[in-house]
Amino acid sequence: MKRLGKFLFITSLLLCFLIPRGWTQTQAKNQPDSIELKLKEIYTKREVMIPMRDGIKLYTAVYEPKDNSRQHPILMHRSPYSCSPYGEGFDRHFRTNLKNYIEHRYIIVFQDVRGRHKSEGIFIQVRPLNKNKKGKKDKKNIDEATDTYDTIEWLIHNTYNNGNVGTWGISYDGFYATMTASSNHPALKAVSPQAPVTDWFRGDDRHHNGAFTLLQTTNFLPRLEGRHMGKGVMNQIVKNDVYTDFLALGTFKNVDDLVRDTTQTLWNDIKNHPDFDDFWKERDARTSCYNLKPAILVVGGLYDSEDCYGAWNLYKAIKEQSPDTDLYLTFGPWWHGAWTVRGFQGFGNLYFGKSTSAYYMDKIEYPFFRYFLEGKGEKPKHKVNAARKSKVDDNTARMQSIKQLGV
Repeated sequence: MKRLGKFLFITSLLLCFLIPRGWTQTQAKNQPDSIELKLKEIYTKREVMIPMRDGIKLYTAVYEPKDNSRQHPILMHRSPYSCSPYGEGFDRHFRTNLKNYIEHRYIIVFQDVRGRHKSEGIFIQVRPLNKNKKGKKDKKNIDEATDTYDTIEWLIHNTYNNGNVGTWGISYDGFYATMTASSNHPALKAVSPQAPVTDWFRGDDRHHNGAFTLLQTTNFLPRLEGRHMGKGVMNQIVKNDVYTDFLALGTFKNVDDLVRDTTQTLWNDIKNHPDFDDFWKERDARTSCYNLKPAILVVGGLYDSEDCYGAWNLYKAIKEQSPDTDLYLTFGPWWHGAWTVRGFQGFGNLYFGKSTSAYYMDKIEYPFFRYFLEGKGEKPKHKVNAARKSKVDDNTARMQSIKQLGV
């Protein structure tokens, strides 16, 4: 027995050295967790290539409730950032901001936009709406609105739905949500552009009031397209910290020497269009805000350094250009996308009390979609909302802030 015990001990030590480092972590990572296993008990996942009017097919992941005792509303999300995990895995959003929709058995849809990841076609950054010389949409050509229209048409006829579709998206995905609204498909009843990219020259991401955001654009664009796609160039620049290294680096020309991209990318478009010309004007999402049919909930964060401009100005554009649209606006004390983090309470020395993001998801966003997609509840009473807390939470927030500040 002693020899057997010694043998097993030595064998276990050898296995520790012989098994490749990270193998066990990789195996664990590839295994579905308890949340995913529970979701798979109530949902099925179907991966389809939906044909567009020009023959291009777009990868779409359709998550459908197994319960067919009733027809379900559809909630769709289109993105250039990938619908991964592909195959049997379930999307990360199922673990965060989709809780209410899962509990009420919505059909959840994710789609790779044209030319990205598993979708066919050519990807064009902030693709403009196709219009003829008179300013009217040309039905023969494609854009993000027509792709959305064709997708909804397929979904309506190929899922067990109640005929009502909603869509949402944050940041760049918020741009696609805005384009979705302009499709005006009769089944599209509710849209929520959240911190939406609206005007990449006058206020969002790439420029702030016309001032070029070198650091943010360098961090973002080379990773999204071109020869550095998936990697970017930041690791070639930052060795100490971004302030020191970018100060030493120089200007746009110095970064351009690193990017060295000869393809048609937005990086090169920025280089070729340094002023506010027609290239930027036609990519302003506010040009799509006329006569919108679905109800719209625009969402933004007061501490959003990226797309705070987009939320305010998209709301104003819709209000002016589509006065008959059921339009709502919500702002809260959030950084970019913080309203989707259910446990968000603050950051740094700022403490906002019990989660304002949970309040938003449960009391503002879900009731909005519930009314327009399920036909339940009351129509939202307030056109403009601010995520808020109870009086008890206000007192807690004050005391916590004082404590953190050392007052």
